Amino acid sequence: MSLKFYEYKNCSTCRKAQKWLEKKGVDFKSIPIRETPPTKTELKKMLKFMDGDIKKLFNTSGQDYRAMNMKEKLPKLTEAKALELLSKNGNLVKRPFLLGKDLGTVGFKEETWKQLL
Repeated sequence: MSLKFYEYKNCSTCRKAQKWLEKKGVDFKSIPIRETPPTKTELKKMLKFMDGDIKKLFNTSGQDYRAMNMKEKLPKLTEAKALELLSKNGNLVKRPFLLGKDLGTVGFKEETWKQLL
């Protein structure tokens, strides 16, 4: 099973998650999230794994999120607009972003990843 692992090289949580995947021998493709954000299709798929909660896809502690005042704007955005924004700005996407054919999660919680993989 090959997974897409969207990460940011300067993110310590991403590095920790990547080491965990490597240690477990998981087959994955590492993709730089800032340069190549997930597509709208991938974001829609992830949204299903996040029980339809669009806020879970956003990096709420990121500088872009704060600078764009997303805390105020997000509740007023349609799902389509929010997905469009995420697909164009990888800094807004919660990372790491791990997506496979039948699984997906954002952030790194070892227990969650153990259950998924």
